[in-house]
Amino acid sequence: MVESVFSKIIRGEIPCYKVYEDEKVLAFLDINPLSRGHTLVIPKIEVAYLHQLPDDYAAAIGRVLPRIARAIMEATGAEAYNILQNNGSLAHQAVFHVHFHIIPKFKDSGLIIGWNPHRLLEEEAEDLLEKIKERL
Repeated sequence: MVESVFSKIIRGEIPCYKVYEDEKVLAFLDINPLSRGHTLVIPKIEVAYLHQLPDDYAAAIGRVLPRIARAIMEATGAEAYNILQNNGSLAHQAVFHVHFHIIPKFKDSGLIIGWNPHRLLEEEAEDLLEKIKERL
């Protein structure tokens, strides 16, 4: 079981600026936002990584994420946004409780991404594809 600041927010031990709540999902304004309207969407189950999230909680987040994003876009007037979800320290996860960031993008604020792609080689693709499909 993961115990994090988000667990305390779910239990009401730490206050938050609640945007949305249902039986499985809680969304609240990030207290250290990258931009106006930056919101966190979390499952009400204590798991650190997305791959640990039960299907019913994943489905619950999937149902409300677009609705929350629409509301944020309309409320802030933003024309673009990022959805960010990190898993593990190497991926910049700071709070080890699954969470999705909805980050409105404005000209002078929002998420800044560095992207360093490489070419996928055919033999690498075929090997990786086979290994992934075996595990689905």
